[in-house]
Amino acid sequence: MALTEAGERLYAEAAPMLLEMQAALEAAASLGGAPRGRLTLAVSSIAESFLSGPLLTSFLDRYPDVKMHITVTDEEFDIVAQGYDAGVRLGEVIAQDMIAVPVSGEQRQLAVASPAYLERHGIPRHPNELANRRCIGWRRSANVAPYRWEFSEDGQEFSVAVPDTITTTDMALMIKLSVAGAGISFGMEDSFRPAIARGELVPVLDEFCPRFPGFYIYYPSRRNMAPKLRALVEHLRGIR
Repeated sequence: MALTEAGERLYAEAAPMLLEMQAALEAAASLGGAPRGRLTLAVSSIAESFLSGPLLTSFLDRYPDVKMHITVTDEEFDIVAQGYDAGVRLGEVIAQDMIAVPVSGEQRQLAVASPAYLERHGIPRHPNELANRRCIGWRRSANVAPYRWEFSEDGQEFSVAVPDTITTTDMALMIKLSVAGAGISFGMEDSFRPAIARGELVPVLDEFCPRFPGFYIYYPSRRNMAPKLRALVEHLRGIR
């Protein structure tokens, strides 16, 4: 049974109060004991440093009574209205009324291609040349425009709408196509790092790819913070 529009609006308005009450109940239940319960997170698919394993494994080893439910999504989402305890996204897209704690260092996006592709078509020297290249684009879902590739020159940021020869919603497929020589792709350096280390992909336009603030775990400001979430945040702070 689906909520009506009025019902959805009522739930969105009530969600912060419900989460506050839940956190207070969990805090009372955890008095004198270790954090426990289900911890729900909405995480960007490109948050490699968070999803790669060690951060979460060490947390669960320390707090075995916490059960983590992770939704990997690149859709726009409201963690409060949708009932998540916290989210993990790039700092630049997190609302300013949220509390945000870094979980990675600075990040960078790169343009990459296979050695075979570059041998056949040459190395682009400026992002403007991408208009005449075969590019592999990414979009977060089928009903949104492909992501525009973002660069910087002389301190000025600009974006390029590349030819949509191939577009996909799957980052892993984009990387496989790039390795196979299908074209130039653009994404997070961490995502490409293994293929670059193996010599399967080569960065191009490197000097136009600046660094920017990385990933943060974020959550709303609450008077009663759930012990399970507090434990995760403090654990991540300790590791960094």
